[in-house]
Amino acid sequence: MDSTWVVVAALALGLFLGAAFMVVLHMAERRGQSAANVATPSVPEGVDQVLEVLDSAGVVVDPSNNVLRASPGALAMGLVRGQTLAHQELLDFAGRVRRTGEPIAEELELARGPFGEQTMLVSVRVARLGARFVLIVVEDRTEAHRLDEVRRDFIANISHELKTPIASVGLLAEALGEAADEPAQVQRFAGRLEVEAQRLARITGEIIELSKLQAKDALRPDEIVRIDEVVAAAVDQNRVVAQAKDIDVAVRGAKRAEVYGDRALLAVAVHNLIANAIAYSNEGGRVGVGVSTKKGAVEISVTDQGVGMAADELDRVFERFYRVDQARSRNTGGTGLGLSIVKHTVQNHGGDVRVWSQPGRGSTFTIRLPLAAAVEPQDEAGRSPASIDPAPASRGAVT
Repeated sequence: MDSTWVVVAALALGLFLGAAFMVVLHMAERRGQSAANVATPSVPEGVDQVLEVLDSAGVVVDPSNNVLRASPGALAMGLVRGQTLAHQELLDFAGRVRRTGEPIAEELELARGPFGEQTMLVSVRVARLGARFVLIVVEDRTEAHRLDEVRRDFIANISHELKTPIASVGLLAEALGEAADEPAQVQRFAGRLEVEAQRLARITGEIIELSKLQAKDALRPDEIVRIDEVVAAAVDQNRVVAQAKDIDVAVRGAKRAEVYGDRALLAVAVHNLIANAIAYSNEGGRVGVGVSTKKGAVEISVTDQGVGMAADELDRVFERFYRVDQARSRNTGGTGLGLSIVKHTVQNHGGDVRVWSQPGRGSTFTIRLPLAAAVEPQDEAGRSPASIDPAPASRGAVT
């Protein structure tokens, strides 16, 4: 009888211990799941779709300021580098929102890119997204704020530069009237009149192009542009002029690098550098176009063996209407706007342009642009995606 009770008691104790173990196991599982949800929470549903259609730049960061989501506009504006925010000011705003819980709406200046001193004036709004995330929305307001200044400069420059060709057209028209009975003189003055009319057209066209670059946002920030295609288009546009002067235009190291921006504007910028190199080179010379990638940037260099420039002129070559050699510029049809268009185009793409030159040894102009970056969404385990090489392949030299 005693042994029966012992068996029953042991069985009851075993059942009790088993039930207690199952309860503890279930509680531990729930606690582990809760901890996992806290450590690696998921981004609220619908955020990806909102970022895709957002006109402004949008970024979602986690408690460690890792970028979980970024809109195409945020990448194009250079707000994100790798998996982190590129500007300390935005990191400070995110930290303040976490501490206070209050949203922020301010205007401030941010560096437009990793190179050069160009800045952009932006409107920033920062707020909590769910319990642990922070949403940052940035709108570029730079162009709207400098529109009035550009208009004033535009009027002053155009009135000065158009004065000479307009006066020439008037004098030639008067001379044509007085030489009506002299066919040879009429033909001569008509030819000069056509030259001045073409010069007026060039100046007007380049002024309009420059005003677009300065007066409004001329870029498609979400458009991927391949640099090898830009260089090929620019070289092709200058091929006839180069052949007329027996100048060899050689392209070296053209890689499949990609940037964000406007393909047509970048092609115009590279075209202007090549056209300048050809114009200031002697017949039978050589112009080199080199493309390389380094430290997250692509560099496009145009080198000539022409007359070169003195050191005191290097700081002014990108000014509107500045000409190093006035007489040579008139002979080549230069307007003094080509390099200014290059400068503003490159700055609008978050890059910079540099020049090296020595009298009698030629010049080298180098455009530097940030490579297009990509941010892939992290998974719910918080794992970062593998880094992407923006220039995985290279092409051979093209001549």
